[in-house]
This record gives sequence, C-alpha cells and structure tokens, in this order.
Amino acid sequence: MPTHIKEPTRIQSAGNKPKLIDEYIGRVNSGTISTSVAHMRSPGGWVEPGQTPAFDEFTMVLKGILRVEYSGGSLDVAAGQAVIAHAGEWVRYSTPNSEGAEYIAVCLPAFSMETAHRDA
Repeated sequence: MPTHIKEPTRIQSAGNKPKLIDEYIGRVNSGTISTSVAHMRSPGGWVEPGQTPAFDEFTMVLKGILRVEYSGGSLDVAAGQAVIAHAGEWVRYSTPNSEGAEYIAVCLPAFSMETAHRDA
C-alpha cells in the first residue's frame, strides 16, 4: 500500500537567520533513511555553516537565487535551475539576494545532522 504523507514536519534550521524547512520525506517525518525530500524557504542574506556531507544533495530552485560555495569557487543557481552537491565535497549554501530563495532539496541517503558534518 502506498504511504500517504499528509503534511510535512517543520525542521530546525542552521544559519544566521531563520529558514523554513518542511520535510515531507525523511528520517523525521516518514522514518525514511534512504532519501529525504524537503521544501526550503530562505530569507535574503541567509548563510548556513559549510558542510562536508556524507550524502548527495539534489537541489531544484523554484524562486530566487541559491548561492553554492565549494572548494575553489561558487555558483549562483537561479529559479528553474538545479545543482548536485556530491557526498564528501565541502559546500556552503546562502541566499545573497534580498528576496531570498525557495527550493526543493533531495538527499540520498536521507539528511541527518550527524552525516551533514557541518563546520565548527
């Protein structure tokens, strides 16, 4: 039988400003450890700590611009574009523009604080 996800769970965010994270599928909301799917809404000027995650993160930007810093540079991912952050590579996400950004993040395996390996 299919599993019906009736609503997401709001997850506590990291970073310098409050960010809305609604997990639909993942360790918290559905008990799924293989994959997580979350709807993110970040305010303008938001920056989170860098991380070297043990999961691949696939991000599709719906509105605004998401900046992705990586070892050796950065790129701006605009609405209608996507980015893949590969497991074991350092990245830091931010929303540099005043309107912030809205995006969907899919992590394989599912996101966890322990496997994000955030910078101190």
